[in-house]
Amino acid sequence: MANPERAEFNRKVIEEFRSNGGKVGGQFKGAPMILVTHTGAKSRKTYTTPLVYSRDGSRYVIIASMAGAPINPDWYHNLKAQPEVTLEVGTEKFRARASEAAGAERDRLFKQQADIMPFFNDYQKKTKRRIPVLVLERI
Repeated sequence: MANPERAEFNRKVIEEFRSNGGKVGGQFKGAPMILVTHTGAKSRKTYTTPLVYSRDGSRYVIIASMAGAPINPDWYHNLKAQPEVTLEVGTEKFRARASEAAGAERDRLFKQQADIMPFFNDYQKKTKRRIPVLVLERI
């Protein structure tokens, strides 16, 4: 479960995103940001998570890094259990389906995003787990 400080931080980012047409400042200034609204795997509650992303053609790519923590983020488990989500990109809102990339595709997509946002390489070095890469496709 997200800690109260993280929940409050995310709430402020979401509010700023929605107030500014998908743009946020602070540590995320200039980064491509997406809001993913997903259903809790166990709770069935609805959660919205702000994440940085990259594009692969028409697909959106997100990385379950959790800043290099030893475990995957809660949202990862939610998307695996309930892959249909709502995405907000800029001022657009639409349904999408999440799937986990594997093998060479996972490696290509991770590298593609880490080339733009090198901190993902640092996160991978901090953890023994292979950080999952998820692909979101409009439905």
